[in-house]
Amino acid sequence: MIKVGIIGGSGYTGGELIRILLNHPETEIDFVYSTTRAGKPVSSAHQDLLGQTELLFSREVNPNVDVVFLCLGHGNSTKFLEENTFATHTKIIDLSNDFRLKTDSIWNGKNFVYGLPELNRTSIQKAEAIANPGCFASAIQLALLPLSKLGLLANEVHINAVTGSTGAGVGLSSTSHFSWRNNNVSWYKPFTHQHLGEIGESLASFGNPVGKLHFLPNRGNFTRGILATAYTTFDGSLEDAQQLFKDFYSDAAFTYVSEEPIHLKQVVNTNQCHIHLHKHENVLLVTSAIDNLLKGASGQAVQNLNLMFGLEEQTGLQLKAGVF
Repeated sequence: MIKVGIIGGSGYTGGELIRILLNHPETEIDFVYSTTRAGKPVSSAHQDLLGQTELLFSREVNPNVDVVFLCLGHGNSTKFLEENTFATHTKIIDLSNDFRLKTDSIWNGKNFVYGLPELNRTSIQKAEAIANPGCFASAIQLALLPLSKLGLLANEVHINAVTGSTGAGVGLSSTSHFSWRNNNVSWYKPFTHQHLGEIGESLASFGNPVGKLHFLPNRGNFTRGILATAYTTFDGSLEDAQQLFKDFYSDAAFTYVSEEPIHLKQVVNTNQCHIHLHKHENVLLVTSAIDNLLKGASGQAVQNLNLMFGLEEQTGLQLKAGVF
């Protein structure tokens, strides 16, 4: 069994990670570290796990686990690793943005591989450390990578995406409490969202020109999921576009191209990404949908674990959406 440590297990991504790993046939959770809940049952923070586990939050870290997941706020993973040392064999999967960009990917002798399996599967299989992609970044990259690979993103790309409230984390803010979020939609960080950096690096990795990305993120009045739309000019037919996307994702374990329009309920509570293509005149519209806490965070982190330890990529991740 793969012994797992989780740092920061009381938030949304930590909770999803615990749920997946408790039912993963090849993993055993050794500890769930929390400074604020040490000694309390994990089910005190994640009530749906009552009766599913007797785990307690711990203030102690076992440095000899096989893999450690960092589910900390952005900027805190580096600080934690500076203060805590793990065994040389311990693999690291970081869910923050601390190591995603190339300029930040080498830290203390470790090379953090960008953990998008549809792009970097071979490198992930050999990696000792992973920088798990952001949620918006995952949805948008999966919508655009096939075009980038063939040099079809030289013109401007317009992106609009809406995310559920869990994307803001468990901490309350003026835009995340129920009274404000319910029956409400708004945009934020227009054209400057922090995920643009990692998106741009991935799209440019094929060596082809990439046009300006105009990204408008939105807050939705639902709890989980991301629906992203991106459009740019495209000279080929709709059939051409569908074929190039199907070819690109032919070996993908969780990304599927649908010929029917897609919606969020198809993917919520799963590790899947669904993609749909629509052509209008000379414009190609690409729609992608993911669960921000699974394919956009914890599910993809476990997908990376499977690849790193030589397991079948779908192990522990055969999750079913509830569409009604």
